[in-house]
Amino acid sequence: MAILGIDIGGSGIKGAPVDVTNGTLVEERFRVETPQPSDVTSVVAAVAQVAAHFDATERIGVTFPGVVLHGVTRTAANVDKSWLGAPARDLFSQAVGVPVTVLNDADAAGVAEMTFGAGRGRKGVTIMLTLGTGIGSAVFIDDRLVPNTEFGHLKIKGEDAEERASAHAREVDKLGWAKWAKHVEEYLREMENLFNPDLFIIGGGISKKSEKFLPLIDIRTPTVPAVLLNEAGIVGAALAATGAEPAGEA
Repeated sequence: MAILGIDIGGSGIKGAPVDVTNGTLVEERFRVETPQPSDVTSVVAAVAQVAAHFDATERIGVTFPGVVLHGVTRTAANVDKSWLGAPARDLFSQAVGVPVTVLNDADAAGVAEMTFGAGRGRKGVTIMLTLGTGIGSAVFIDDRLVPNTEFGHLKIKGEDAEERASAHAREVDKLGWAKWAKHVEEYLREMENLFNPDLFIIGGGISKKSEKFLPLIDIRTPTVPAVLLNEAGIVGAALAATGAEPAGEA
């Protein structure tokens, strides 16, 4: 069974139909630029454009880079502030003409990795961190999600962690891989001290370059790159739309 998953990112909005029995994309993904400013009207229109690129499905999953409670977006750290309190589920459903499930983007990526990727079959505490425009987090106890954690906003040396350790911060500050890896390491150490996880999974687009920075990080917790790389959000969105994982939506 194929369900359309759409992943809203800080720089791009991408989607594809997903075979939710094995987590693979059944068509090549389609991407549009995230509108700037990323206000509600513009982003809803962009999501509708991505959905229209594919044959209609009975339901769609959409990720959002912020807290989502009962289909309403509650934070907007890396998108336009018009998203604060927006009825995202209803807006997207009206725009695409089918029921839509909306969930946090890192939660979606984590659900995908726990189902089909690096976290499959893992017990204990697993923390998925997506290093992109910001830092998203998804926390699992065994295979159950604790939704909307937003640990990218932990303070490290007086700054939000994502201001130092996101992939965007590496580009803005023109950091080499070694210097940036130290910033990621200090963030992971803080997460270790707070949560004592059994596994870190590092996702986001930067995960496809994991060999450039993960070997430079020295912490006690096993740390692995996401298996699904930058497709995890799309796959997790589609899984959420099946109702298999509420992820803060219900």
